[in-house]
Amino acid sequence: MQSKIKQTMLVLGGCRSGKSRFAEEWIAENFKQKTYVATSVVGSDKEMQRRVDLHKERRKGEWLDVEEPLEIASVLRKASVNDGVCLVDCLTLWLTNLLLADLSDCQIEERIRELGKAVDECLASVVLVSNEVGLGIVPESRLSRRFRDLAGWCNQQIGRHCSKVVFVAAGLPLYLKK
Repeated sequence: MQSKIKQTMLVLGGCRSGKSRFAEEWIAENFKQKTYVATSVVGSDKEMQRRVDLHKERRKGEWLDVEEPLEIASVLRKASVNDGVCLVDCLTLWLTNLLLADLSDCQIEERIRELGKAVDECLASVVLVSNEVGLGIVPESRLSRRFRDLAGWCNQQIGRHCSKVVFVAAGLPLYLKK
């Protein structure tokens, strides 16, 4: 069951497309040691807390949970081969956190480059989940366009560092890169 060869995968999809479930199920079939790197910040948002609780319940305590909203490259660099696989869920929440931390586009792009290097350097396998936000209309606000552009650039960069890229729609995977 435990994969002996390091694997890297980017899983893309729209909101509620089934991308997280696909990533978790793929990992469950291929790895015993599993680390979940959560990028969400719940704060006082009760609805978001409910979503986080549902995700945790679905993993049923079989995962080591690491909550890290900003420094995910650092988490990956610390992972050992014994960690099996690290699932980062999700990159678009991570980008939101970086935007809310008032980082410039150049600073965010540097963080994305650092993340790509960390994916390469990580001793464990890595699966990253991200929203595909470029399939809709051009957003009305400047901030929304900035987010969309950075998310698209992030997905392109991280996709280059991954041996597999999967697009999930309606819960069904389409392998873009095998």
